[in-house]
Amino acid sequence: MVRILLFLLKCFVGLFAAIGFLVAAAIVVGGVLLSRFDGLQPQLAELPESTVLVLDLAEGLTERRPDNPLARASLGSPLILREAVESLHRAARDPRVKALVVHAGWGEPGLAQVQELRDAIADFRAQGKPVTAFAETFGEAGNGTLHYFLASAAGELWIQPSGDVGITGFSLEQPFLRQLLSDYGVRAQVGQREEYKGAMAIFTETRLPEPQRQNLQRYLDSALSQIVTAVAESRNLEAGAVRALIDTAPHRGALAQQRGLVDRLGYWDQMSDAVLEAAGEEAELLPLADYARETELEEAEGPIIALVHGIGPIVLDHGENDPVFGKVSMGALDVSQALADAIDDPEVAAILFRVDSPGGSYVASDTIWREVQRARDLGKPIVVSMGNVAGSGGYFVAAAAHSIVAQPGSLTGSIGVVTGKFSLNEFWRDIGVNWDGVQAGRRANLWSPNAPFSREEWEWLQATLDATYDDFTQKVAQGRNLDREQVLAAAGGRIWSGEDAVEAGLVDALGGYRKALGLAKEAAGIPADASVRLLAFPEQRDPFSALLEDTLGGEIENDAVRSMLRSFARLAQAAAPLVELMESLSADPRGQTLSTGPLPASARP
Repeated sequence: MVRILLFLLKCFVGLFAAIGFLVAAAIVVGGVLLSRFDGLQPQLAELPESTVLVLDLAEGLTERRPDNPLARASLGSPLILREAVESLHRAARDPRVKALVVHAGWGEPGLAQVQELRDAIADFRAQGKPVTAFAETFGEAGNGTLHYFLASAAGELWIQPSGDVGITGFSLEQPFLRQLLSDYGVRAQVGQREEYKGAMAIFTETRLPEPQRQNLQRYLDSALSQIVTAVAESRNLEAGAVRALIDTAPHRGALAQQRGLVDRLGYWDQMSDAVLEAAGEEAELLPLADYARETELEEAEGPIIALVHGIGPIVLDHGENDPVFGKVSMGALDVSQALADAIDDPEVAAILFRVDSPGGSYVASDTIWREVQRARDLGKPIVVSMGNVAGSGGYFVAAAAHSIVAQPGSLTGSIGVVTGKFSLNEFWRDIGVNWDGVQAGRRANLWSPNAPFSREEWEWLQATLDATYDDFTQKVAQGRNLDREQVLAAAGGRIWSGEDAVEAGLVDALGGYRKALGLAKEAAGIPADASVRLLAFPEQRDPFSALLEDTLGGEIENDAVRSMLRSFARLAQAAAPLVELMESLSADPRGQTLSTGPLPASARP
């Protein structure tokens, strides 16, 4: 029944998405051809000699740009995190760039991503260049706490007079479905290693288990403490005062100014006029994305460091980048092949493996782990840079790396195992459906949802959990050069902030792309000040993308088409939580053996 409902729901959403796709594709092709014929394809203007860059999060922030142009259009024009960081680093040393404006308050960045941008802003200011932050409000159109955290890195902070500073902190809430499932005759049979592993608690419990509650509370407390410390330093306030302001937020603009949270009240035009006046008569505002595209061609040649992305839940398949439901997955077949190609390429001096994943399949994770271990065995340096989350399978794939780098707020660890299935036999009986059939092999129906595990099967499951947990912890001990007792003390399914993970021995250093790149250069014997080429693996694109980019002329530039595609994407994504819940009820449980479980919004990939 669950599979039938899921099928119907996907058909319903897919129908609208397909209609939108066909209409949009026709307009895209026609629009691009027309623009090429008329010579109207937008071209990037030459950089002004006096520039004020604008870092705008309104379109969002993402780890990488999708190959599929329809996926790009449905996502809008989000900033690519690595490009933004590298562009700010270049701009800080570019005499044409006089200042930076951070337009905050919009989008849904993660804590680790914000910390990486904050580091880049600090570097920009360290070169003697002014940074101004502006927000219409903090909290009405996104996570106010994280956006204020980013904006507080600026030397001067503006807010619209009608805006609020909604630095209310973090919370995590989730439904518990055990009673509901029981009422409908659905029984979850789940085993886990160990008590902190909460990936399936939503189905097996009626409330948050106490060990998991304590663990999640510790992570949220660590994240908020990091923000309090950084904001207090940036705003010249006492940490206790900042914490009190968080506990009494939101604060209306004028009160926020009185309490030292913002410097000036005003509108965008007033702020931009003031910034441009200070920058000089000829100064012009320029989006950071435009600066990135214009200056990336100016980068020097040098040794090659391969960049491999591992983003999203880990699956034993090719990766997915769904422009309709917005789903991204780390396909073991793709990522392991990308790593293998980088390992076997004699021109690649080192590998930077960017991981932002809550885990997933144990076998898929092990497939990727093998390539990381192979790089280590062959002496080719491989450094992992963790994004918002690298937990369970996301940590498994990183464990064998030469070095692991995380932001203080990266959610990592979750060294544990969980698996099981849903038994629907009572549900079918209650609605008058009788399943019958034949089988060859006593355990052929081991994973069938139409019958519970037998006692023998349950014992087999427990032995499998023990073996998987033992393999996970042994590989962590081997990769991290830790005693087994040290690993077990950090394991049990417990999540860690990057800051705490350093103390637990699970992470080597705190930082982002640039820190990880520095360690990769050091491990490869490349001087710290030498230029390198960061080359993405794989380089190939899908045929549809190649068709549009090479034959028809590139990105979707028509605002109406982009808007329509995003509308269809929002329609599909509104149904996504229901689809995901039903998928979890009907999916093969082995694909979730190394899953992290419920994640705070600040840590979701």
